[in-house]
Amino acid sequence: MKTLTLKIAILFTILFAGSNVFAQDFQGKAYYQSKTTMDLDEFDVGDISPERKKQIMERMKSFFEKEYILTFTQAESIYKEDEKLEAPGGRGWSGGFGSSFAAGPKYKNVKTKEVIQDQEFFGKQFLIKDDLKNLEWKMGTETKKIGQYTCFKATAIKEVDKLDWRSMRRRGRDNDKKDEKKEGKMAKDSTKSGDIALSESDDPMSEIEVPKTIEVVAWYTPQIPVNQGPDDFWGLPGLILEVNADRTTILCTKIILNPEEKEIIEKPEKGDEVTQEEYNDIITKKMEEMREMYGGRGRRGRD
Repeated sequence: MKTLTLKIAILFTILFAGSNVFAQDFQGKAYYQSKTTMDLDEFDVGDISPERKKQIMERMKSFFEKEYILTFTQAESIYKEDEKLEAPGGRGWSGGFGSSFAAGPKYKNVKTKEVIQDQEFFGKQFLIKDDLKNLEWKMGTETKKIGQYTCFKATAIKEVDKLDWRSMRRRGRDNDKKDEKKEGKMAKDSTKSGDIALSESDDPMSEIEVPKTIEVVAWYTPQIPVNQGPDDFWGLPGLILEVNADRTTILCTKIILNPEEKEIIEKPEKGDEVTQEEYNDIITKKMEEMREMYGGRGRRGRD
């Protein structure tokens, strides 16, 4: 293991010392495709036909499949969606409800260990500022080619934000017990002059859970010796070109080194400044308000 570590260290030293490309004013652009897989069968969406399910997934495709651009230097990076013009009338799911949670640019500084996320939530702008969290990467010996670059494999265990929709899944539960509980509640509610209350078992969000941790597999190239990467990922001795994290895959499709027109990497500045924990509390409270409103409409509809 020590021999392997020494060989890798020597390789990185040669790459850093021998390249004139990565000067102080060096800048690069990496283009990524992000795709999250989601199975509607995992959620209680009712009895719908395969054709209808396909239509729903097609409408949600623009939310689950996106393209991003990472503009980076040795110290800073900005990761933002490469927005495409939509076809007339093609708002889809992500252009409606999904746009209420629109994520803007994400700024990272690997020297000052700072991360800033521009985030919109129901028309209000936030600046989520936090310390840049590092992953405890385990360096592997496996390699593969991504485009013209030789990449090394690294793995880590990552804590998952409790509101990260990409890892949300249906909570494991005995369906028979669930049905019995619902039937018992319906019988109880039928004795109440039509007043139906929304209980935890009726709340769709009570069926959703997010794992506390997930395994991350990353592929990085020492041929571009910067410890940058897409989204939250960084901290390897080379640009991260591919990430496999739970149900999400992020793959680099194009790289431009030292473009003729360099872009100024600026920190997002507009919005109410909050930490990630404070932002999560804001979202949680808003969801609770929405559930109460939903339950209230259900009761009024039955009066």
